[in-house]
Amino acid sequence: MDEKLEKIKQTMLEKEILLASFACKSDKAIRLSEEPEDMRPSFFRDIDRIIHSLAYARYIDKTQVFSFVQNDHITHRVLHVQLVSKIARTIGRSLNLNEDLIEAIALGHDIGHPPFGHTGEKFLNDICKREKIGYFCHNAQAVRVLKDLEDVNITVQTLDGILSHNGEILINQYKPDFAKTKEKFLEDLDNVFNVENYSKKVKSMTLEGCVVRISDIIAYIGRDIEDAILIGTVKRSDLPYYITRVLGNTNSKIVDTLVKDIIMNSYEKQHLELSKEVFEALMELKRWNNKNIYESNTATKNHNVLQNLFNNIFDAYMERINNIDYSAMIKIDENTESSDKIFYEFLNSKTREYLTNTDKRRIIIDYIAGQTDKFFLSECEKHVYGFRKEMLS
Repeated sequence: MDEKLEKIKQTMLEKEILLASFACKSDKAIRLSEEPEDMRPSFFRDIDRIIHSLAYARYIDKTQVFSFVQNDHITHRVLHVQLVSKIARTIGRSLNLNEDLIEAIALGHDIGHPPFGHTGEKFLNDICKREKIGYFCHNAQAVRVLKDLEDVNITVQTLDGILSHNGEILINQYKPDFAKTKEKFLEDLDNVFNVENYSKKVKSMTLEGCVVRISDIIAYIGRDIEDAILIGTVKRSDLPYYITRVLGNTNSKIVDTLVKDIIMNSYEKQHLELSKEVFEALMELKRWNNKNIYESNTATKNHNVLQNLFNNIFDAYMERINNIDYSAMIKIDENTESSDKIFYEFLNSKTREYLTNTDKRRIIIDYIAGQTDKFFLSECEKHVYGFRKEMLS
């Protein structure tokens, strides 16, 4: 590295001396593949690689909660990850942790989400179980995207934070496994794909990963309420007083309460903790959201149609891939039907090792999982007999 660039890098790294003793500093970063140094600290480099990945660009048209609502102010996945990043960095800065690592985990944590949010995730998991090829979890798929499908050589600490971010599981204390190794991370990753419900057991190797995990809940719990109010699914007055007196009744107040409570109860500790009163109120709010928002008619009205579409498009892709000769790279020319070109481009972008060693059914799961809502529906119009977008309201 150029001497001047090396000096600049050292100046950047010297700032980490001020971090808490249990923060994950850049000199502890582990990569799965060795590579030349550059002036950016390791986790800062992760951020750049994640936001320049193809999968990151597809966040823009992926469902958060409500899929078929015509309102430009409804939260999509792209906004959610930015909210998680901002909240997590606020907590991380207050606790004197590594904000670069926090931001990298936060921006990448949902990159494996399929079209139509957790609904699509469930349908892909059902297909995996039916086909006996393991399981589908968006957190493990996010690691798979960065590690295998795009191969952008992200640090183990960032990948581990993404794998362990499961924001659907709320606990009172988040304790990292500081002794966790690269080998244990890879074992966890394999187990999430192959052992049912193993995702719930994964612990982060860093406190920064724990910060992103709790920030995921903080980012969506109140924001989903605002979206639901905006489209008329619930009214603010519906929120129970025994919850709002503790947390507040707007997203702004809920976020403020939760962030301050985490900071005050976790300062100078090697774990994150919520106060008993706030934790219990948050648990109740999560139950309330499940019943009144996530299971509402507005959020679930097209689930049966979508389930059939996921099954049918999987079968259609399987028929296509079974007719492809892998002895040569997938040929695209002027005679290739337009409906096949993107599918072939996906296959051509993968290594020979991936194409040879990956079960074709898992290849199709990878392809569907990477699609945006809009592209998924356009593919269904081409390949699922009788389907038209107008069938979804």
